[in-house]
Amino acid sequence: MINPEQAAPIPRPYPEQFADFTAHTPEHTSAPQSWMVTVDDARYHWYDLIAGFPERLDIRDPIGRYQRRTQFELEAVAEKHHLFFAVTRPRVRFDPAGAVQWGFFSLKLTLPLLVGAAQARDSLTIELKVPFAATLKKPTVTLTPTFVTLNWGGLVEALSIHDILQTYPNHLAAPGRVIMVGQTRDPEARLAKAGLPALQKLHAQLDDDRDTLLLVHSMDIQVTCADGDAADLPANAGPEAAEALRAERMDVVEAALIRYFEGQRAQSPERRTLAAARLTEVQEANSLAQFTIDLALPEAGNYDLLGSEQVAAAPRHLMSCFIADGEAKVSALPVAAAAAVKG
Repeated sequence: MINPEQAAPIPRPYPEQFADFTAHTPEHTSAPQSWMVTVDDARYHWYDLIAGFPERLDIRDPIGRYQRRTQFELEAVAEKHHLFFAVTRPRVRFDPAGAVQWGFFSLKLTLPLLVGAAQARDSLTIELKVPFAATLKKPTVTLTPTFVTLNWGGLVEALSIHDILQTYPNHLAAPGRVIMVGQTRDPEARLAKAGLPALQKLHAQLDDDRDTLLLVHSMDIQVTCADGDAADLPANAGPEAAEALRAERMDVVEAALIRYFEGQRAQSPERRTLAAARLTEVQEANSLAQFTIDLALPEAGNYDLLGSEQVAAAPRHLMSCFIADGEAKVSALPVAAAAAVKG
């Protein structure tokens, strides 16, 4: 067991890669352990809209309320050790100049679309359901390039184009491309303000035919250890120690996902040294022999296909991982092995 008084915290390498370090070193067990990492919850947010938010949102407008709610959600996760992917998808917009059409005696709604940088004309038919608070049987439909607003009388819904494509079956369900893996923990909430430098740089390099979304994950980690899970130790029951333990685990999982989706991330020798020291520290403190990541998005609809320049797109990614020489070593496993791993 590591003595907390002897375990001096290592300075944080840089905010885009690792979570905050605290003075509250958690207590660890000495027995070897392995982890099973799964996605507990995942939610998409449209980064292009966040980057284009006005300084003052008009919350009297349905779209303004939607945008403010997005800000609140991202500001909330900035206080937690979650992971995010920056994901790009083919550009799609509503066509406000096109015709909205209703099906006969039904709530089938056909929406005009513009696809790609060339704005090729297309359309999508969805079938609505009358909300509980509605006072109208059929809503009034208003289109902007990025939103459709449905006025049901007693309720007004604002849905982005990516909400629609994620929710309803369509022929535009292209795979998402992961361009960056990071952590949400950031006291300055820069993710909610589109102010994270590394992501800003990547976003500026993208072509006009791609949209960028943030996929925020809440990860669940099941620990297998003869001494039990360190999270259950009385010494780690306090919020500070529990937070530090969560930070350790997310740093390791993040490093593995960076290696899997991004490959070898470019960084300075100093940052590489600090990153290696952090991973070695966590691996030794936890006696971590191996961990498995089973990445499958719950309730992601048509947006469950993820890939990158390094990895082919798939609805599920299974990885066997370990830490050696200060680096995350990752091997892809056949998805058919997922049942055996969980069982």
